[in-house]
Amino acid sequence: MNIQILNKYNKPGPRYTSYPPATFFHDGANSESYQKMLVQSNSHQPENISLYIHIPFCRQLCHFCGCNTAGYPGGSLVEQYIDALIKEIHSVSQLIDTSRPLTQIHWGGGTPNAIHLSLVEKVMNELLAIYQPTPKAEIAMECNPAMLELEDIDQLAAMGFNRLSLGIQDFNDDVLKLVNRKPSKHPVEALVARMKANKMDGVNIDLIYGLPGQTPESFQKSIEKAISIGPDRLVTFSYAHVPWVKAAQKVLEKHGLPSTEDKLAMFELAYTLLTQNGYEAIGMDHYAKPHDELSIALKNKKLHRNFQGYCTRETTGQVYGFGATSIAQLQGGYYQNIKDTRKYIELINSTGFAVERGYELTTIDAIRRTVINEIMCNGLVEFDKLAADYEISIDELKEITGFSMERLAPYIQDNLLETDGKTLRLLENGFLVVRNIAMEFDPLLNKKTGMYSKTV
Repeated sequence: MNIQILNKYNKPGPRYTSYPPATFFHDGANSESYQKMLVQSNSHQPENISLYIHIPFCRQLCHFCGCNTAGYPGGSLVEQYIDALIKEIHSVSQLIDTSRPLTQIHWGGGTPNAIHLSLVEKVMNELLAIYQPTPKAEIAMECNPAMLELEDIDQLAAMGFNRLSLGIQDFNDDVLKLVNRKPSKHPVEALVARMKANKMDGVNIDLIYGLPGQTPESFQKSIEKAISIGPDRLVTFSYAHVPWVKAAQKVLEKHGLPSTEDKLAMFELAYTLLTQNGYEAIGMDHYAKPHDELSIALKNKKLHRNFQGYCTRETTGQVYGFGATSIAQLQGGYYQNIKDTRKYIELINSTGFAVERGYELTTIDAIRRTVINEIMCNGLVEFDKLAADYEISIDELKEITGFSMERLAPYIQDNLLETDGKTLRLLENGFLVVRNIAMEFDPLLNKKTGMYSKTV
């Protein structure tokens, strides 16, 4: 890997967890249009269903966090929230063909394990009474290990959870203290062993690079520690410093953030160590062991991506989101619920829906989304095949996506991609700057809607 190449392409850009990015969402997409799209989604592809549950509470707020969350408010409001969430599940599910296969349930936040597990079980019972998961359905939860007991893992497994993501962020307690995060309550090795004893299919560890107090040397130790534990998947998120969006992040500036050079060095260290120790690079920030579904999907060019990260086409369908600030990711558009927890509860109790904004896709948007997804996930765009799928010519496809050999020339010269005009293929190091390559196929960037973090 060449640090000069990383530095050359390290500029602000979208993460493309959706297309168009969430900065294009507007209040024209509301609860009424969402209900119409829910009905239409039953005849759209993919047929399978993914459910996302958002828990917007944290027992302790981390200074680096860019998520939509709030401090833990106490038992009464939490219980009201769960009751409202269940009511939303029933309101939405009445418009969904529940005979469609359920292939994924994902709990995110916030901190899903910040609430009492009896409330988690209450929601899961409602979901499983309405939907029938396929035998290979992925049922996952993001967990803060600072409040995860070994017995909690047993309870979650009994509810059907088969994948847990441990938000470690860094194994250095001094770094965690600077960002106001507590370390794991139990040794991470013990948590992972308990998951495997419960026959969970997936063990994930999440790390972040670019935090105050981190150096390439200290982050290397965190990577080496993670490798020794041996999770099935490991994610190294680039810390996105966006204080204009998350004012709490300004606190980190007084501690000092790593230099661009040091942050690039951390990225390089993680990539090199993980790929040399049995992990395969997945997209721009995920790593998986060769037997993992993500690695297999990448080899078969069936990798997918949504707001929850990289996933497979087999497990991820159209995503129906529940809870404050959750986003439904349907074939025809995106719909995001209101962020304010109390207002969410009020709206659900009065109407059953709480959509605040979103975006409904045109055919042109859908074409661009497909091309960008293929770049971000599989590193391969077959222009003739995609043009045939959308019943347009290759020239029309290129015009819609702003294809330009002139703009792609630097990537070709730097051995990051190759193209003959009919097929575009990322080379080995192309995924290191995959966001930049995807940006070359996004004419909406010219509208300069929103500000983004840097790509590395």
